[in-house]
Amino acid sequence: MPDAAFGPQEFAAATGVSRETLSRLVRYADLLRDWNERHNLVSPKSLENLWQRHFLDSAQLAPLVPDQAETLADLGSGAGFPGLVLAELLRNRVRVTLHDATAKKCAFLATAAQAMDLPVTIENRRMEEIPAKAFDVITARACAPLPKLLGYAQNFAGPGSVCLFLKGQNVGSELTEAHKCWKIRARQIPSLTDPSGVILELRDLSPHDRNPQEASRAGRRQSKGRRR
Repeated sequence: MPDAAFGPQEFAAATGVSRETLSRLVRYADLLRDWNERHNLVSPKSLENLWQRHFLDSAQLAPLVPDQAETLADLGSGAGFPGLVLAELLRNRVRVTLHDATAKKCAFLATAAQAMDLPVTIENRRMEEIPAKAFDVITARACAPLPKLLGYAQNFAGPGSVCLFLKGQNVGSELTEAHKCWKIRARQIPSLTDPSGVILELRDLSPHDRNPQEASRAGRRQSKGRRR
């Protein structure tokens, strides 16, 4: 569906956001289009369907964030999907930290957050270098295959944490590999934007007796299954 058929007003109708929230998201979208001409933050083709492919895809996680959640870690934030969108939708309720290893992407995130007057924390470091800290919610989209992603997520997970991962058509094989090294309680929720995609809601994350680094190595042999 071209962007002309699903734009800001259609997004607002689908999500019920306020005019103020929509206005800030439009500022974000305009910045992304501008920066993407120079920095290739997302696939140029995907900009044709920006509001559905990126904004609605991210926003569908917001209703799954528990009411009692106060902190959220977004892993591999890239151009801000889903983390920056969720930070706006959960404004004044959840403190969001965006993590990305690429400096130019973090520079864009900082610029977009400032334009939206949105208080977020941005960590420009490799996931392996970040000290362990528990968050209530952990999100990711197009970050890594699930076994490797769980290796990252363990560093941010506490006893009651929930992981919300946007995954594509390879989710079945990724879950099979993940279960070899990780204990998880998983629920698959159909994606609103991708007929072959799912939202993985994961709880009770812990490694099996084997070294969880084995899962990370196994993850490198799989395709991501979902592209920005």
